[in-house]
Amino acid sequence: MEDYTQQLPDEDNLYEHFAFTVDKGQTPLRIDKYLMNFVENATRNKIQAAAKNGSVFVNDVPVKSNYKVKPNDKIRVLFAHPPHENLLVGEDIPIDVVYEDDELLVVNKPAGMVVHPGHGNYSGTLINALIHIFDNLPNNSSERPGLVHRIDKDTSGLLVVAKTEQAMTHLSLQFAEKSSEREYVAIVWGNVEEDEGTIQGNIGRHPKNRLQNTVFLDDEADKGKPAVTHYKVLERLGYVTLVSCKLETGRTHQIRVHMKHIGHTLFNDERYGGEKILKGTTFTKYKQFVENCFKALPRQALHAKTLGFKHPKTGEFLKFDTVIPEDMQLCIEKWRGYTKHQEL
Repeated sequence: MEDYTQQLPDEDNLYEHFAFTVDKGQTPLRIDKYLMNFVENATRNKIQAAAKNGSVFVNDVPVKSNYKVKPNDKIRVLFAHPPHENLLVGEDIPIDVVYEDDELLVVNKPAGMVVHPGHGNYSGTLINALIHIFDNLPNNSSERPGLVHRIDKDTSGLLVVAKTEQAMTHLSLQFAEKSSEREYVAIVWGNVEEDEGTIQGNIGRHPKNRLQNTVFLDDEADKGKPAVTHYKVLERLGYVTLVSCKLETGRTHQIRVHMKHIGHTLFNDERYGGEKILKGTTFTKYKQFVENCFKALPRQALHAKTLGFKHPKTGEFLKFDTVIPEDMQLCIEKWRGYTKHQEL
């Protein structure tokens, strides 16, 4: 019988970077392969090196990389240094401020910018830029300065940032109570048949791929958190549709997961399979056209276009709107041209 365990290091001097509980339905799988599905930007070499150094624990015992995970195993990855995201450093990065007063600011985030430091993205984030400009931003419940809500790295658009404790409390409550307004525009694969509709379904971590979220149906209603998305068709462009999505809740990847759930994955959303040609013809010319669209918009087609909330001090309802960014607009124009050409 192989020995999967190794000499126990001094756990008092280690910091927890990741922690997972293995799903009840998990089949035996080497821990290095398992962790590759659950840790963003991790390579098998890095995981094997961590295991070799005694940093990978299962049920509080360090294991080698050939250990096979079992249902309900508790996996922890510990290192001698604190997580990099805890070591915040201000950086001189330009940000597009749409509005600012003593209580808050509204930022138009470009696609490609990470909102807060995390595994694999320790610098160049919006928080690095903010703490360079502002002293003493209030921490949210996750110890992240100024952040009331977030949007994904490759999603562009509007975010509100709190500058005072009062603003943080007040704005966070509005997001929790669903009284804030958020509208996104997205290009999705396929022709969305209904002109408008509502998608409801609990969203939680995908049981087999932790980098994705998924919708849990009625028989698994105890999993995930409730999520509601209202959508409306803005323009039909043949094999893709331009839609507006209003969020009632703010779950991670909510629009990306909900639109995929109803069969309309976001255009060029690599994490959810939208970087493949999901609708259309088999003609080489069409394939080349879609590849050109992917090059024009090298990210998921999602933009946080409008944002509305009550001002934490004055009570006035503020609403902000942004233009669709150039890369997304170019992609829309390409599809308009393609559909017009097809109609001739």
